[in-house]
Amino acid sequence: MSEEEMSYSPVGVIGAGVMGVGVAQDLAQTGHQVILIDISDEILERAEQQIKRNVRLHHLVKRGVERQNVAEVMERIRFSKEYGLLAGAEFVIENVTEDWNLKKSVYQDLDDICSPECAFAANTSAIPISRIGAVTHRAPRVLGMHFMNPVPLKSVVEVIRGRHTSDETIEVAEALLARMGKEAIIVNDSPGFVSNRVLMLTINEAVSILHEGVATVDAIDAIFKRCFAHEMGPLETADLIGLDTVLQTIRVLRDALSDSKYRPCPLLESMVDSGLLGRKSGQGFYSYEEGSQLPAG
Repeated sequence: MSEEEMSYSPVGVIGAGVMGVGVAQDLAQTGHQVILIDISDEILERAEQQIKRNVRLHHLVKRGVERQNVAEVMERIRFSKEYGLLAGAEFVIENVTEDWNLKKSVYQDLDDICSPECAFAANTSAIPISRIGAVTHRAPRVLGMHFMNPVPLKSVVEVIRGRHTSDETIEVAEALLARMGKEAIIVNDSPGFVSNRVLMLTINEAVSILHEGVATVDAIDAIFKRCFAHEMGPLETADLIGLDTVLQTIRVLRDALSDSKYRPCPLLESMVDSGLLGRKSGQGFYSYEEGSQLPAG
């Protein structure tokens, strides 16, 4: 498969949540045709409106880019509930929730629908890529592409090579990411890979420090930003990811690694139970104005 052929082939994106919306937007803004799939019209309509807003604001939050025509970008995205539209896709990026039974079902469906040449990329936080590949008949064409949030503003993607992932699949993924203006950093398969195996421990420990009354939310994040020059503190990062996603990822790591250090903090569990999920719910460790990308204060 040549790079020229890939440029004109539609890219399937499964899941129209925070990550799926970001991936679809980034692909469309870099000239790719996109088929964005989710299970309900309501979710897809919300995703369409979010992408329109994000494209309008993109040049304001990313330096060095020109304002793009919203209509032209949106024309490249097809919103649908029909998996059958992916029969002609050469590449599919999956972004569903970190639930193994759900992911397994999605990949079995995709395996039946997509052409044998189509590569599958799992945008997963912690589920092993080799496990995903094993439920398909195309394990050499399955890899991980762990995008960072917000996708259109991040220039690096953690790419995970599963046990059976072929060199050709890695090269195709690198070429796709290059056209999106992103660098691929290749790592080997392991629960949580590199980024989340470290990040989720950091977030969970920061929540524990808050829970124990050692420091305030502002103090915890300020130390990471001012002492270590991080753009965001661990609690701000948790709000951006979504506290439900953080909790689910920590649980996946605990179960996969059988290590008690991944035991979720009770405060994190309580916040998720209470619907305090971070930016997407309007309240997490910080309060957020509707549509805002920053803490409200």
